[in-house]
Amino acid sequence: RRPAHLGGEGIELGMAHRGRLNVLANLFNKPLGALCSEFEERGGGEVGDVKYHLGTHTVMELAGRRCHMSLAANPSHLEAVDPVVVGKTRAKQYFIGDVERRRVMAVLLHGDAAFSGQGIVAECMELSDIPTYTTGGTVHVVINNMIGFTTDPRASRSSYHCTNVAKGIEAPIVHVNGDDVEAVVHAMDLAARWRHAFRKDVVVDVVCYRRHGHNELDEPSLTQPLTYAEIRRHPTVLQLYARELEAARAVDAEAVRRLSESVLEEYEHEYAAAGQHQQRASDWLPPNWQGGGLKKSTEPRHGASKPTRGA
Repeated sequence: RRPAHLGGEGIELGMAHRGRLNVLANLFNKPLGALCSEFEERGGGEVGDVKYHLGTHTVMELAGRRCHMSLAANPSHLEAVDPVVVGKTRAKQYFIGDVERRRVMAVLLHGDAAFSGQGIVAECMELSDIPTYTTGGTVHVVINNMIGFTTDPRASRSSYHCTNVAKGIEAPIVHVNGDDVEAVVHAMDLAARWRHAFRKDVVVDVVCYRRHGHNELDEPSLTQPLTYAEIRRHPTVLQLYARELEAARAVDAEAVRRLSESVLEEYEHEYAAAGQHQQRASDWLPPNWQGGGLKKSTEPRHGASKPTRGA
């Protein structure tokens, strides 16, 4: 909500697989039945090996403003989507005359191993403040579950933090405990405000863990037995936040139980109705990238605009 409150009109989002279904369902409001239908390849909608590689788009009412949000399609190469999202952001800024680069912003979600291990991240960051390339800063969110498939951090990088690559451009890095819901919200609000004020990259490192395996075939206790013994004893984020709210008398245990049951009922209902979903190409390709809705630019075509340095 903060970017919209600050005058933003569009958000370009890029990410890999981890958490993508969550983003599609809860941020972009993609029907759960549609997701189930795509996984079961009903209605002739085969989309390849990973069923949610394709992107989507939506228009949401945030802070009293219409905000256009797009999730870019991505291949299996985890960080390949980064320059695509940044390029789309720059293009949209061009077409709406956003020379201050505050109306459209890029948000990139990374995994910890990929953020430090794939050179395309550093390449995008080193280009981020060049006048003919800049988008006025990208918000980088690292979902730091402290493992890369089966590899521990000490075996995958030399730096202590996976976000040290961002020090090369002196970007601020906010480390936050993923178990603390309100701290994560505060960190994201801070990142949005920083980006708006200074128009430079900012990184939020959400330090958390991966409760299950890399996929449904991976049993993580075979490669990290001590770590996963601790994780199985550790309460979930829902349990921790529910306890916090109950202690503050904001909710009671019965309200949490009813809400949890209603969510599970919705899951079952959507799964049962998945066969009725009809897939459309427009679910993945926004109309403004089919030639409509593009405004005439007031910015010189070859990047001769003034540099957008810090405010």
